[in-house]
Amino acid sequence: MTASRIVSLGHYQPPKVLTNDDLAKLVDTDDEWIRSRVGIRTRHIAVEETLVDLATEAAQKALANGGRSADGIDLVVVATCTAVERSPFTAASVAARLGVPGPAAYDINTVCSGFSYALATADHAIRAGAATRALVIGAERMSDTIDWTDRSTCVIFGDGAGAAVLEAVPDEQAGIGPVVWGTEPEKTDAVVITGWDPTISQQGQAVFRWATTKIAPLARETCLKAGLDPSELKGFVAHQANLRIIDAIAKKLGAPDAVVARDVVDSGNTSAASIPLALSKLVERGELRSGDPVLLFGFGGGLAYAGQVVRCP
Repeated sequence: MTASRIVSLGHYQPPKVLTNDDLAKLVDTDDEWIRSRVGIRTRHIAVEETLVDLATEAAQKALANGGRSADGIDLVVVATCTAVERSPFTAASVAARLGVPGPAAYDINTVCSGFSYALATADHAIRAGAATRALVIGAERMSDTIDWTDRSTCVIFGDGAGAAVLEAVPDEQAGIGPVVWGTEPEKTDAVVITGWDPTISQQGQAVFRWATTKIAPLARETCLKAGLDPSELKGFVAHQANLRIIDAIAKKLGAPDAVVARDVVDSGNTSAASIPLALSKLVERGELRSGDPVLLFGFGGGLAYAGQVVRCP
């Protein structure tokens, strides 16, 4: 039997940083108000960088960190909800930039749970024998969707990308556990990005209640599917939606020894990019070690969710 594992990670954020004090010059807000509600102090904003630029930079770093070359990739998957072009789709454009020869490629859009969905589909493709080495990317240019006069949303989002290189391994060396995924489609209007000049809106309190009550039991189920008790986790990387949501889920999870990713403080909510971005930073800083079991769990627009336990590269 064939399985897959993550062999390397990479991330990229545009250099422009927007602070809470900067936002206070645009809307009626201040640093204390923002921190008390969402826990964010800064976010990175793309100026000239396109979505493809962000994704390609993260992918190049992931390949370099693993000592892999683009010509060994046979599957490219990009999770994003902010692609401007319908065609060519983002994964194809990234593959062209990288010089990947003739890969299977596709985009996936389940908004904030996108990276976990993309990771699962790439793992499934490798297990089925349809791919041997995959590049899985979460990339967003959320600033394109923001109404900069709406203080309820403009303080939350940022831009960036994270990437993982997966490769086939024998089943006993599997580094990606079974996925737990689903949606609550009756709540699709809780997070909305509409129009050709897209603008994001959300029912903040409804999303907060859903995330803080429904996600922890699903996260525990994900651990059990992977054959682990939550107490055995060394890391927990949730979608970086809001610091209060992350802390509430972590408290209910029952993983006292796990490093909890709180990259939202410095990066804001980067939707499908948030999980690989935060995970890559934890590994780069040495806060997680090779082989450590880490729970990834994405949730948000849809309302969709997905999670799996992975082993750190």
